[in-house]
Amino acid sequence: MNADDYSVKLYFAYTSPYSYLAIQPAYDLERSHRVRVRFIPYGVNIRKVYGPLDRADADRRKVRYLYIDARRIAKERRLIIYPPKKIYSARLAFYGGLFAEHHGKFRDYSDRVFERFWKHELDVESRDAMSAIVTDVGLDAEEFLQYADSTARADLDACFAEADRDKVFGVPTFVVDGEPFWGEDRVNWVIRKLDQMDLRR
Repeated sequence: MNADDYSVKLYFAYTSPYSYLAIQPAYDLERSHRVRVRFIPYGVNIRKVYGPLDRADADRRKVRYLYIDARRIAKERRLIIYPPKKIYSARLAFYGGLFAEHHGKFRDYSDRVFERFWKHELDVESRDAMSAIVTDVGLDAEEFLQYADSTARADLDACFAEADRDKVFGVPTFVVDGEPFWGEDRVNWVIRKLDQMDLRR
């Protein structure tokens, strides 16, 4: 089995701090193992999972703790994660990621989106802001907006449908040979699985 035969899936969201923490370990898998990582956008309805977090009386203790842990991990890796001030829709950012992937610029685009969003330097709901990222990685902003207004929705829906087939419920989720691994801290299990499949370089 070689990289042309096998791929590892990573379901992710730009607005998930743990997806941000999983992205570099996912890149590293392609160096350590004979695999290709497929980065697949997946949206989680935060309000449905955790309740109406923008209400003053909402119980936010679990979410607050998850951000504390995320920031601890980020500090160890010299990354910055500032908790967002509201619940953002990642749809437009996803469209940009799909567009960038079509043009071989997924990593350049995604690295910028993750870093700037979690530093509070990027509004992922702004067409102008996302167009600027697209331009920054050498792609055509007008073409991106045309894509966002036409076939992007169908492409993203196809990603969500694939996630449903894989029984994904949260991000980041790695899927290896049909087996799910939820959370950036499960990457060591992913590595063991790939080693068992004799895919180590």
